[in-house]
Amino acid sequence: MAENNVVLLDFWPSSYGMRVKIALGEKGISYECKQEDFQAKSSLLLETNPIYKMIPVLIHNGKPVCESLNIIEYIDEAWNHKPSLLLSDPYKRSQARFWGDYIDKNVYSIGKKVWIGKGKEQEEGKKKFIECLKTLEQELGDKPYFGGEEFGYVDVALIPFTSWFYTYETYGKLNIEEECPKLVTWAKRCMEKESVAKSLPHPHKIYDFAKQYKQRHGLE
Repeated sequence: MAENNVVLLDFWPSSYGMRVKIALGEKGISYECKQEDFQAKSSLLLETNPIYKMIPVLIHNGKPVCESLNIIEYIDEAWNHKPSLLLSDPYKRSQARFWGDYIDKNVYSIGKKVWIGKGKEQEEGKKKFIECLKTLEQELGDKPYFGGEEFGYVDVALIPFTSWFYTYETYGKLNIEEECPKLVTWAKRCMEKESVAKSLPHPHKIYDFAKQYKQRHGLE
């Protein structure tokens, strides 16, 4: 399939947008990235994702694909050259999808309670967040990557959230490396990949964004 006419509608602090950039980077696909303003969503975003009206949206030859994990699978199939992000074995693919879904249902929503929550809500969020990371660390085990020897789908799904770790730690008074050393080692390994390093903002930049967000919404 042709690589031309690839546009990504993005919002730079979004872990979900980072996923798509990593997947495109892994496949070596050139694309145009358009930043969205959530206070004034573009007509293009509203047209291409009329159901959720959210980023990321990948527009390939004029056809929109929505929802980050769905986009990753689309990229892997549309540009089916190596490296493959999903393994060919049906069972292993099902397991990768399971963990991608687990990440989607837990990491963002629990993590938000750590950096936005206060008092009891924050304490409960911190406990659940570490439990979530420990569950993921257990699944990783002693493997270099979640799928084994090669960087793949689950790694792409999870690694963007590590750019928020500094924010979680600062607001939640956590030490993620002490709690989940194998997961932090995995994150450092992933950051050695060009596709990841180029797609993730500096953690301090994320923290500055979070701080401004809290100030703007009276949450400080």
